[in-house]
Amino acid sequence: MFAMKKIVLFASAALCAGSMAFAAPLQSQQDKESYSMGASVGNYLSDQIFKQSELGASINMDLVVQGFEEALRNKSQLSDDDVLKFLNSRAEKLNKLYDAQKKKIAAENSAKAKDFLAKNAKKKGVKVTKSGLQYEVLKKGTGEKPKTEDVVTVDYVGTLIDGTVFESTYETKEPARFVLMTVIPGLEEGVRLMEQGSRYRFTIPANLAYGADGAGQIPPESVLIFELELVKVEKVGAHKNFGEANLKGMTNPHQ
Repeated sequence: MFAMKKIVLFASAALCAGSMAFAAPLQSQQDKESYSMGASVGNYLSDQIFKQSELGASINMDLVVQGFEEALRNKSQLSDDDVLKFLNSRAEKLNKLYDAQKKKIAAENSAKAKDFLAKNAKKKGVKVTKSGLQYEVLKKGTGEKPKTEDVVTVDYVGTLIDGTVFESTYETKEPARFVLMTVIPGLEEGVRLMEQGSRYRFTIPANLAYGADGAGQIPPESVLIFELELVKVEKVGAHKNFGEANLKGMTNPHQ
């Protein structure tokens, strides 16, 4: 994917080089500030073109560059109203392409998830709750189990079924602390099974996580796997200021 973006960037650079004279070396502070303004716009355009090309939306790079140059000179061939009209028209096309891509990914992930969950449920030590949550006890603690309204401190790593890590407190080197009721249903249910000091592995079906919408790095219909240690349980009201959960794979999207 990174290589594809580089191709788009190189294509943009080549077109610009063909239509604009090369600028003099950057010497003064003003030169560098001016260049940075152009580079910022160019990076934004390149990113947009890359994202649209991934969706299968074709674009005429020559006219992108031409439109940019003519707009800078206040010689645009289209009125502001026309520009807005055509951009809105393209946005509608892109939305349709995005929805189609999302549905395709969701269907593929749903099929993979079904197979993965069926196989994982048969592994030694794996238990399945009525909701479909799967869990393994890796280490049994001796402390108190948390309630939904309690504040918990946890260390964890969250992965997709292909092993992709989407978040880890071990990487940030800072445990997460949050009210248990604020996380996705699968984790809320799972952590309530744990005694303080326990370490569990949770395999969470998409319907107990982010479902057909996905979230951030998490694609639609994704099974999430958390290896999680319950470090501390704090009863509700023990601390007035406990902050808010801000975790890609943990926060409950319905709250």
